[in-house]
Amino acid sequence: MSEKISVVEIKGDEKEIQYVNLYESPDKIYTRKISGFFQKIRRYTGIPLIVGFMLLPWLTIDGRPAVLFDLPERQFHILWTTFWPQDGMFLAWLLIIAAFVLFTVTVLVGRVWCGFTCPQTVWTLMYMWAEDFFQGDRNKRIKLDKQPWSLNKVAKKGATQAVWLFIAFLTGITFVGYFTPVRELLLGFVPVIAEDGFMTYEISAVAAFWTFFFMTMTYLNAGWMREQMCMHICPYARFQSVMYDEDTLAVHYDVARGESRGPRKAGDDYKAEGKGDCIDCSWCVQVCPVDIDIRDGLQYQCINCGLCVDACNQVMDKVGYERGLIRFTSQDGLDTGKTHFVRPRLFGYAGIVIVMVGLFGYGIGSREPLSVDVIRDRGVKMYRISGNNVHNVYTVKINNMDQTPHTYDVSVTGGHDFKVRGYRPMQIENGEVLTLPLRVSVPKKQLVETKTEVTIVVTAKDNAEITATQVASFIGPAKH
Repeated sequence: MSEKISVVEIKGDEKEIQYVNLYESPDKIYTRKISGFFQKIRRYTGIPLIVGFMLLPWLTIDGRPAVLFDLPERQFHILWTTFWPQDGMFLAWLLIIAAFVLFTVTVLVGRVWCGFTCPQTVWTLMYMWAEDFFQGDRNKRIKLDKQPWSLNKVAKKGATQAVWLFIAFLTGITFVGYFTPVRELLLGFVPVIAEDGFMTYEISAVAAFWTFFFMTMTYLNAGWMREQMCMHICPYARFQSVMYDEDTLAVHYDVARGESRGPRKAGDDYKAEGKGDCIDCSWCVQVCPVDIDIRDGLQYQCINCGLCVDACNQVMDKVGYERGLIRFTSQDGLDTGKTHFVRPRLFGYAGIVIVMVGLFGYGIGSREPLSVDVIRDRGVKMYRISGNNVHNVYTVKINNMDQTPHTYDVSVTGGHDFKVRGYRPMQIENGEVLTLPLRVSVPKKQLVETKTEVTIVVTAKDNAEITATQVASFIGPAKH
């Protein structure tokens, strides 16, 4: 089997065949540190996301974590609302809404989610900051890697790896903290001296496994697989192009203004020499986190982070040229100078999102805080006769999904004089599911048919608006 495969890559209007060695590691990418407008946006969008992710499991509401996906209890606490497995449709709708929001944003401004708010990007920025802090900027890191191992190199590399592992551990324990109370989880990692003198840990094996699993994945993804995740693993990079059109805003290189590129001396009449504004400094490539050259045209690897825009603008300032050789614009903007924001595809996506958000909000607002499930006893004897009455036995599950305890009454309605026997109203705590047998009787002489529909009604004694019903079948003796 050949160890090389050919890849057809489209750069601008041209196709180029590249050969990729499957057994050869790609060259390490050394990104140049840059400052500018888009880098600030990345920082200002990334920091709130990190802070929110890290702090949310620590917040408490009514004595419980503000966000807790309690899988053993099948309860999903999100702020002041508790969701149950039967609310799974809301999760499906939420994912669909998120997908269409992503489609809408992509049609408008391209792949900015990847460049500014994707967790892969945000965590990679933290790891790159640690690299830059301990090992220096791009040229220093290249020089350090070429040096033989020494105490200085071990110290810089070791400090970087230690910070990487620390960030990864915090990420892992925080992520698991959304499924297990984070305070108990963290205390479980504190060693305890047992009676026999040995050191033990109170954390469960399952919680420890998932904490170290997500720690490892974070360490690998943000530390060693940065651009590989964006270029080869993330599916969004592959299908984003179907949502682009001629008016989608993305990072573009102004070919008409920049070509032909090349170095020049200060004061040269470079335009008389047939050169454009691009001085071929390669800064746009050096700052790119996925190591592409935006001057080759729009490429699927581009995450629209805008770092090449900041780099090029700095170079243009130094040489005294106008900014915007590389900029956020559309293909129409490059060709005609105008971008059309009013277009059917964009408004179609936006309209769908507005409708779905409205329906989702209505569904959440009208969600019932009580559910009841009734199963008729399917024993050998489907009914019992006691005196002049026919009895059926049911298993009733009352699920109090409200945030406060309630005492519930149970009644039965139907075409005859049905009565509940042996039920005593009892308080059900918030989030509790009560399972109880329920006996229903009716005078034998009222039954006309063998099978009759009845409705089990459960109502909160302190709030008549909290009610739930379930239709069941009542079985009686056959008429002859």
